[in-house]
Amino acid sequence: MDVEVVEGKYLELTIFPKGFGSENNNALKMALPGEGVEGVKEFVMETVLKASGKPCPPTRIGVGIGGSSDYALKLAKKALLRDVKSVNPDERLAKLEDELIEHINSTGIGPMGLGGKTTALDVKVELADTHTAGLPIGVCVQCWAARHATAVLEDPQH
Repeated sequence: MDVEVVEGKYLELTIFPKGFGSENNNALKMALPGEGVEGVKEFVMETVLKASGKPCPPTRIGVGIGGSSDYALKLAKKALLRDVKSVNPDERLAKLEDELIEHINSTGIGPMGLGGKTTALDVKVELADTHTAGLPIGVCVQCWAARHATAVLEDPQH
C-alpha cells in the first residue's frame, strides 16, 4: 500500500493489481551518474530483453529515474498509471519515451513473445531529484491487460 497526501477535501483510491508474470520482471539498477541517459536506455532494453515473452507482451513499461532505490521503483509503477495517450510534459522525457518504445518494438519479441513488431504498447518515464553520487533506475513491466481502477470519495457536506 502507498499513501500520498495531496491538496483537497477528498480521498482518491487506486487499485493496481499486477500479475507476477510482469511483476517478476521488474528491475532496479543503482547506476553511476556518469552513465546518464544512455545508461538508462541500456538498462531498460536489458530488462525488456531479459523478460522476453514472460510478462505476456505487448507490455507497458514504466521507468522511474532518481530518488532512492525504493522511490525509483515507485516512480516506475506510478508511471504505469498514466494514460497510454498522454504525452510527458517534460520534452526531454517525452523524447526518451518515444526512443524507448521504438527500440523496444524493434526487438522482434512481439505479442506473447511469438515474434512481431508490437512488444510494448507504451513506455512512460517519471523523474525525481537524487543524490549526486547515484542514478537509481527502476523499471516496472506490466502485461497488456494493465488493470487498474480509481474511486474518488468526497464529503457531500463540502
